[in-house]
Amino acid sequence: MKSLRRWLSFAVLLTFILGSMGVAGQGSLSVRAETEPAPETPIRKTTLTVNYTAHEWWLVRWSDNDIACRLVVEHEGVPISGEVLTFCGKTVHTTWLKTTPCDLNQVGGDMTQCPGMYFFEAGSWQASREVEVELPLPAVWITLDGCNEEPGQNRCLQMPTLRLTAEEPLPNETIISISGVFNGEGFTCSGSTCLLPLQATSAQGLEMEFWAESSFGDSSEHYTALVRVQPWGDFMDPEGMGTGPQLWFADVISSQWRGGALATCSDIWQVFPEIGGPPAWLSSPAGPEDLYSSYSLYFLAGMLIQNQQVDASSCPNGGLASPTVANECGVDVAYDAVVAWQNQFDAEIFQVSQDLGVPAQLLKNVFSRESQFWPGIYKTYQEAGLGQLTANGADTMLLWNPEFYSQFCPLVLHVTRCELGFGNLDITEQEMLSGALVRKVNASCPDCPVGIDLTQANFSVRVFAEGLLANCEQVGRLITNITRYQPRQVSSYVDLWQFTLANYNAGPGCLSEAIREAWKAAEPLDWEHVAPRLDPACRKAVDYVNDISQVLGGITPTPTSWVYTRTPSPTNTPGPSPTPGPTQGYPVDTPTPASSTTPGYP
Repeated sequence: MKSLRRWLSFAVLLTFILGSMGVAGQGSLSVRAETEPAPETPIRKTTLTVNYTAHEWWLVRWSDNDIACRLVVEHEGVPISGEVLTFCGKTVHTTWLKTTPCDLNQVGGDMTQCPGMYFFEAGSWQASREVEVELPLPAVWITLDGCNEEPGQNRCLQMPTLRLTAEEPLPNETIISISGVFNGEGFTCSGSTCLLPLQATSAQGLEMEFWAESSFGDSSEHYTALVRVQPWGDFMDPEGMGTGPQLWFADVISSQWRGGALATCSDIWQVFPEIGGPPAWLSSPAGPEDLYSSYSLYFLAGMLIQNQQVDASSCPNGGLASPTVANECGVDVAYDAVVAWQNQFDAEIFQVSQDLGVPAQLLKNVFSRESQFWPGIYKTYQEAGLGQLTANGADTMLLWNPEFYSQFCPLVLHVTRCELGFGNLDITEQEMLSGALVRKVNASCPDCPVGIDLTQANFSVRVFAEGLLANCEQVGRLITNITRYQPRQVSSYVDLWQFTLANYNAGPGCLSEAIREAWKAAEPLDWEHVAPRLDPACRKAVDYVNDISQVLGGITPTPTSWVYTRTPSPTNTPGPSPTPGPTQGYPVDTPTPASSTTPGYP
């Protein structure tokens, strides 16, 4: 009986506990139900009607004219391999790939004896579909108020003001506000314009984040910027003895900067150039006429004599010290032609500099050092064009300059392959692209009056500028991988450019090993400390960089080293490199691109 009463008491207690838990549970549920969920951000999308032409193709067997597969594509021409595989399956795709052209002579005129399949276009028609597209978000742009307009200078006679301007692309919507965080403090401005007073910063500048809110109910991307304001002169003398005028240098690094051209690659490295702008060799003059040079170039003189553009018959040995190099007399006789030749590319160099932002003087110095402005091809080293591009250099350009790759790749491969990206292509396709790019910059032309296609040479200027930008990207990633710091935190703008030139000339293997050794030794990552740590097989890059970072005449064209082609450790140690030379202005044989793989890149 006691056991029964004890059990009933336990049952009542249990019921009470469970009831209390139920009430508590209902109470908590009711609280959650009363909490309103955060409103969803509206999605900027609209529906468009797209018209296209549909083409129906049949894959038909030769043996019995039986239709093995029907497929519809939206482009001119026969379907490509991927489309056949998608529509028809692996078995039909394999059979189609193995099909060879049918030779009626071999089958006695009986087409049913032909192996495999053939394509037959069954018809085409106009069609349309509804496509959902995303509409553009608002954007915010940065400029400076109170500074001059001289590119690369941003000199201010008073403390400048940062201007943020937002744009709403949708016609019926407006910008509500611009917000952000600057130097750790938040700010908000109503409307589409925001003026932020600035103050002096450190040489590294201050970080900034900013965005715009739209009446549509969403916001722009969250952008970032680096802002630097530095005083110049003695007006900041703490003892009040300064007599000079106020002068401030203000610089902004951001994808949203609209106050003039940024110093080349500063946005890639997130590093400011020296106060007042970069040195002369990293600058562009006011016009192409300011690129004029009068170097006495013995190799160029030799090629002009060799190709009958200069009569040096009065000189010993016809003015030539070797088949490709002029002797002293030949250089003197050819001087006027040499000066005219080296300056004929100035207009194109200047225009490319304006379009891509690559310093015009740098480009001219590179061409002078690489080829002495003779844009043929070196047979021995397989280097082509004004900048002497190699297959390895082409790999760098295609891997580290995605925008250039997306433009060039469809000229060689189908767009569906190009969309994979250079690093995801198979080796054969990479070699095809690299080889095609080397040939594209080769201006050798046996049928041209001088053995050089000058139109092609001018075109190649833009390609080499894109190559320098690719090397900027690679150097930035290389330094980050080694140090785990951003390039701006460990190196200067000029030093990073010197690293880029070394990378262009000797390859990433040479440069990465030198930077790694300097970093391990706790030395500054500047050219002064990194250059001595280059492997002996890479040391020619030191003279190369030092020459280009000055304006020199009579400099010697040298082959690109590339002793570390794919991996950080050397794959071979070449002996002394002879001075290469083209053969009569055009190649004897077509350069064969080296194997292209991605693992060796930092």
